[in-house]
Amino acid sequence: MVGFDSSDDAAVYRINDDTAMIATVDFFPPIVDDPFQFGQVAATNALSDVWAMGGTPKIAMNLLTFPSCLPLEAVRGILAGGYDKVMEAGAVIVGGHSIEDKEPKYGLCVTGFARPEEILTNDGAQVGDILVITKPLGTGILSTAAKAGLLTQGEYDEMLSIMTTLNKKGQEAMLPVHPNACTDITGFGLLGHVQEMAKGCGHTIELWADAVPIVPKALELARDGIIPGGAYNNMGYLADDVTVDPGIPLERSDALYDPQTAGGLLISVPQARAEELLHRLHDLGVPGAAIGAVLPRGERLVRVRPGQ
Repeated sequence: MVGFDSSDDAAVYRINDDTAMIATVDFFPPIVDDPFQFGQVAATNALSDVWAMGGTPKIAMNLLTFPSCLPLEAVRGILAGGYDKVMEAGAVIVGGHSIEDKEPKYGLCVTGFARPEEILTNDGAQVGDILVITKPLGTGILSTAAKAGLLTQGEYDEMLSIMTTLNKKGQEAMLPVHPNACTDITGFGLLGHVQEMAKGCGHTIELWADAVPIVPKALELARDGIIPGGAYNNMGYLADDVTVDPGIPLERSDALYDPQTAGGLLISVPQARAEELLHRLHDLGVPGAAIGAVLPRGERLVRVRPGQ
């Protein structure tokens, strides 16, 4: 049903009329120092792809590389962190594979299931849809600052909380309102994933910069020039497809390119059901926000303006 010919979050194979299998894989080097927390973040990130496609994760397999000098206690901590989030997701770990490498890396190969008619892709947005996001931006900026010791414990804990919050409740809120498209926000930043969504549906997406939730500390750091290299890569890649209106503060526009780890869902929902989606998200404790709209195709795929 869904393969590598699109920019979707996972592959989908239709087993029969009632069941579709969703398969995804993701792993990366540590972005936090604590092994258990690293395992939690990596697992949260990998599991998210299945929820973004409208499915339920059921099976996960560990992918781990580590140098021989890494203490076994650290290895156990990474695996324990991953196990913690897989169990919270309602899935099970059924094995995995590890190899020796110069740098530790961890992630999951995840398999989930859904009814074929419930599969969501990132290319189904329709003109008039409202875009809703389920997590604030800024974790790339915050993790860069954390490596330099620029965060307080409270600021670090807030960053970690965002990156280890599963998108399970976000998906639970969105499925009953029948969204037209969905993706999760990861390394391409918000604007990168919005560009993919706009390109896939053939329309222009307008983002309302002032409405996008961004961690205040991340804006403060961006104002001081603390921007991860990945954000600049995203800016270069998207230069021909994104236009940013004058008057938007540089730190806010920079944060829209910030590469996220285990970011929130980006949901394209018909305007008539957007308020219902927001109410459902808030009732489940998910900080959803309406941040843009799908418009007829214009000069660029994405336009960023200050407000609605």
